[in-house]
Amino acid sequence: MKSSHNHQDRIVVKVGTSTLSRPEGGLDRARVQSLADELAGLRREGYQILLVTSGAIGAGMGHFGWTVRPKTLREKQAAAAVGQVVLMESYRDSFQKQGLSVAQVLLTRQDLEDRKRYLNIRASLFTLLKLGVVPVINENDTVSTDEIQIGDNDTLAALVACKMDARSLVILTDVEGLLDKGSGASAGSEPVIHDVVSITSDIERLAGKRSGSRVGVGGMATKLRAAQMVAASGIEMWIVSGRKNGLIREALSGRRIGTHFHAQKESLSPRRRWIAFGRRIQGSVTIDDGAASALLKKGRSLLSAGVTGVQGDFHRGDTVRVLTADSKEIARGLVSYEAVQVRQIVGRKSADVRRIFGTDAAEEVIHRDNLVLIPRS
Repeated sequence: MKSSHNHQDRIVVKVGTSTLSRPEGGLDRARVQSLADELAGLRREGYQILLVTSGAIGAGMGHFGWTVRPKTLREKQAAAAVGQVVLMESYRDSFQKQGLSVAQVLLTRQDLEDRKRYLNIRASLFTLLKLGVVPVINENDTVSTDEIQIGDNDTLAALVACKMDARSLVILTDVEGLLDKGSGASAGSEPVIHDVVSITSDIERLAGKRSGSRVGVGGMATKLRAAQMVAASGIEMWIVSGRKNGLIREALSGRRIGTHFHAQKESLSPRRRWIAFGRRIQGSVTIDDGAASALLKKGRSLLSAGVTGVQGDFHRGDTVRVLTADSKEIARGLVSYEAVQVRQIVGRKSADVRRIFGTDAAEEVIHRDNLVLIPRS
């Protein structure tokens, strides 16, 4: 067993609702046990494991006899409240057979956006790992609303991996990996793309628009966003089948299974990681070609002269997307002005901005220190 722990030993595993649900509905307890057995084996090898789990709403659906995921927020919250008890009871019993304890950690977006709360959560998770406990993490669906919800556990798992300085994120799902739908093969027999070095527009098109199953909310698009997030943070990620045992270990050992998203060699600093991926996007600004070139090639700040449009109702300090004329996202940043103010200075020179808002007004709509380029190929 490894004698010390660092980020090279820290693994985040995310398991989806479809993996944990029986075809006829309800929680698949045998699958939960198989997952617990595999993760316990990795713990004995010295890995620190953080488990991000879906399945609470699915388990609650089984309790109520529902076969289709509820659509109203109140029904989702009710299903989650009942299902969390069922889900955690199953995890507790399954890990207990392997001599391990589990801890339930329920999070909302606010917990991860607020720095003080995030640091407290991080400290608690590190303490649990030090004590040999497996944290079982889920979004707090019972209290989450549209304003504070993360929305899917692929994103939650990526946020946890980034904030806990993990080495790897492994996503267990109901497919073998990212399928090459452009290969010409018939539907259902497309080959798996085993290695993705960067998430290009061609890769994004392979994700399609389908989102989730009859019991889950995720889809390949959310997994690609998670991969983009962790890769930029220097973390590798796999998508593998959640219905086959032993694939987590095989992925970590380097076997060619599922889809492996490679980590970027130059990872973002923690602060830039927080700007790019740690907060809810509140709006966007569209810029002209000259401004795009200044950001991408010269490392400049975004000035009002290069802004051509404003979308959303954001406030100073919020995170916004920076879009090119053809609506491609090239950056994210902390904006220096309210949305209504940016609309007043669209296309104007810095001298005009000072005349409108005063001599102490910021020259930049987004300062380069508060701006992160989003890799695109």
